Amino acid sequence: MKRLLPLLLACTLDATAAQDRPNFLWITSEDNSAWFIGCYGNPQARTPNLDRLASQGVRYTHAFANAPVCAVVRSTWITGVCAISTGTHNMRSRQPIPESIRPYPELLREAGYYTTNRSKTDYNIDGWNGQCWDECSAKAHYRNRKEGQPFFCVFNTTTSHESSIFPKKMNARDGEGPSPEEVFIPPHHPDLPGVRADWATYHQRVSAMDAEVGKILADLEADGLAEDTIVAYCSDHGGVLPRSKRFLYETGTRIPLIVRIPEKWRDWAPSAPGSTCEELTGFIDMPPTWLSLCGVAKPSHMQGRIFLGPKKETAPDHQFLFRNRMDERDDLVRAIRDSRYRYMRVFLPHRPDGQTLDYPFQSASWTEWHDAWKAGKCDQVRSAFWEPRPCELLFDVEADPWEIHNLAGDPAQAGRLAKMRATCLDEMRAKRDTGLIPEAMFDELRGDKTIMEYVGSDDYPFEEVLAIALLAGEREAAQLPKFQAAMTNKHPVIRYWGTVGCSVLADGAKPAAGDLRKLLADKSAPVRMTAAEALGRAGFTEEAVAALKKELGAKDDMVVLHALNALDQLGQTARLSDDEIQQIKNNKLSYSGRLAEKVGK
Repeated sequence: MKRLLPLLLACTLDATAAQDRPNFLWITSEDNSAWFIGCYGNPQARTPNLDRLASQGVRYTHAFANAPVCAVVRSTWITGVCAISTGTHNMRSRQPIPESIRPYPELLREAGYYTTNRSKTDYNIDGWNGQCWDECSAKAHYRNRKEGQPFFCVFNTTTSHESSIFPKKMNARDGEGPSPEEVFIPPHHPDLPGVRADWATYHQRVSAMDAEVGKILADLEADGLAEDTIVAYCSDHGGVLPRSKRFLYETGTRIPLIVRIPEKWRDWAPSAPGSTCEELTGFIDMPPTWLSLCGVAKPSHMQGRIFLGPKKETAPDHQFLFRNRMDERDDLVRAIRDSRYRYMRVFLPHRPDGQTLDYPFQSASWTEWHDAWKAGKCDQVRSAFWEPRPCELLFDVEADPWEIHNLAGDPAQAGRLAKMRATCLDEMRAKRDTGLIPEAMFDELRGDKTIMEYVGSDDYPFEEVLAIALLAGEREAAQLPKFQAAMTNKHPVIRYWGTVGCSVLADGAKPAAGDLRKLLADKSAPVRMTAAEALGRAGFTEEAVAALKKELGAKDDMVVLHALNALDQLGQTARLSDDEIQQIKNNKLSYSGRLAEKVGK
């Protein structure tokens, strides 16, 4: 990415901030939900440094990661635009985005700030790495700035990352926390030795992360900069125990957020040191807020609000959350979280939350829970994660903090359900949600545009796509004629959702078998493959498997991955041979190579 940095201070700096600007230190940790920080109410947490920071600043009680995985989050962070708008919502997809969207560090540099990132990027955007920073490396530091120059500095600690509970790192217990015997296990997890060990180990890893945060803060103090520096701390999303990272539950999206503002700018804070703020805040709000606190005007393309400082904007009554492909597994869920309730819309309800994944299954908690379920040793609550889902979920997070009891079918909640559903759909429309397009279709559709530009154009029938996608997830056999009509539409995304509707119906789609067979020759690969999956789920397994295996020789990772996910729905007759697995590996396909082994087994 080639950009010009003219450093024109007058073009971006608000006049009110020109004379005395704060430094800004943003500390981020990886994969820990608010639950693991002591000041958020967990008596087993050992996080004295973050607890102390909260006593000196403001602790946000309703802060949320808009997506529950790192690359998607960091795409949203660096642009201030929801990843579903830019088309960067699938894990490690690195799509191009419009040139008009600029990374916020460039704006800070133009305003005279020295910007550093230590050192994770993972922005999930084609061509975007660390070029937008003055320094981006393991040695990047505010100490390298010019004398008198204000700084914006990010320190990212990886100590609490998901991998810290993998067996090869289990001995790295340099933190404190409860033992496996005394650790609290939430009610949706089975009480198994590996589950207990992972919970205990993760408490220790968060404790070790807290010590690193303490060192960063101590260095700031020793450098004599604490009284001139706004400090913000948050994690990059929730996690890492099963049903947290990658998922839109509270455990995957509710994050700790603490902001400490020095005395000279005390009137920028929403309340006194040591207090809490209950305003709903999300990652989408951070880029415009950090810019504003540094005296830089919010760009028009940013979708969040300024939640802090002299330019503070009105707080919303909800946060919008999203999930699509996570690693090698497809999914599509949208959610709304208000001050008490969480609503989720599941677009692929025939796929469970708990699909097997290569990376997290390196931990004992994932494998033990999955094996216990497969062996029939889990009750209904602990089995739900591994089984098909309803298309709508509604949880009272205050009364049901672990989100076990789905209230979507409760007549007493019908009004709330309808309101939150409408809010969710309005957010999808406002953000021009690109996630309704199967990933393997992106290049086919966008031509010389970005997928964001294509979906924002008149060429894309957004409302028609949304309407059929909503019907597809509802498992209503009476809607089959609409799915059949959609499968003859000229637009491939509408044809695709018609086939999804048939796949969700399974046996109920048998009357549409002839229509599905016609689509096995469709020019769009995702349409062909989803039609084959629907045929297989309707009982025509042999011809479905044959059709899907024809796609395995493709050179496009997302095409092969789509085929493998479809095959995995069709049971033992769809298993891959050793030669078929090797063919995929020979093509050096990333996510497909991971999933091929599992489909083989």
